[in-house]
Amino acid sequence: MTHGKIEEEKTMDVIEEIEESGEEIPQDKLPFPKATIVNMLRKHLSKGKQIKGQVKDELNIWLGKVVERTAKKMNSHPYAYVDGAMLREAVEPYENMEDIEKEKERIIKQLESVKAACDVLINEVDRKFIK
Repeated sequence: MTHGKIEEEKTMDVIEEIEESGEEIPQDKLPFPKATIVNMLRKHLSKGKQIKGQVKDELNIWLGKVVERTAKKMNSHPYAYVDGAMLREAVEPYENMEDIEKEKERIIKQLESVKAACDVLINEVDRKFIK
């Protein structure tokens, strides 16, 4: 194991301990500057909405994990370089989440219409055969 890998694992262990205790995570233990995360959130949240410290920290950690998983995926290639195609392949699961959510909504609507049709049939059976 490389020195950087050991340090990263120690940092993640410390972060997990702090998360469990409910304390705020020190800036030097987070993968990104907290201000960067807050500024990006503010761009997409309604004006005046407050962001709890837990959200800032947990989003920061989650984004760090996404970068880690993406890097590992790109590193799995046997080449001495990382290119755009490797990046696109590595981030594909995250890019497809919106499509998956839309598909889920479509399936739910279809199931609801099937359920409504079943309810109509049950009512007809009850009306005709149960007296």
